[in-house]
Amino acid sequence: MSIRNSPFSRPLSRNRLVYGSLTGGAMLTGFLSRHMLGQYSFIKLYVGDVLWAMMVFFGFAFIFCKWSTWRVAAAALAFSVCIELSQLYHAPWIDGLRRTPLGGMILGFTFVWSDLLCYGLGIGFGVIVEVCLFQTGHNTRGFWR
Repeated sequence: MSIRNSPFSRPLSRNRLVYGSLTGGAMLTGFLSRHMLGQYSFIKLYVGDVLWAMMVFFGFAFIFCKWSTWRVAAAALAFSVCIELSQLYHAPWIDGLRRTPLGGMILGFTFVWSDLLCYGLGIGFGVIVEVCLFQTGHNTRGFWR
């Protein structure tokens, strides 16, 4: 199988209801993990970042429903890395945004190298979910379409 015919590089027609549900499910799981299991430092430090990046992957797949899996993954990773790098910048206006609940969830507060690894894992899990569940074999229509 050539790279052009791999399940990762084929343009898709994603079901927005499914991907909206996956985005919301990843978000809800992240909230629940933080609030119910936040006393465990591993979950607080790493699981939320993995779930955040998975949510970004599914959100990009929702918005750009015709893009290939690789293109969605690359865009989600670029977005996640840019958000993390933005945490190196501290000006009153952006720190004011970060102090709001939504701004803090999206922009974060401090740059941490391990977050980049977590983002890669989260997007990788999103790719695995998409390829395994929605692109069965050579059928690009997948199981849920």
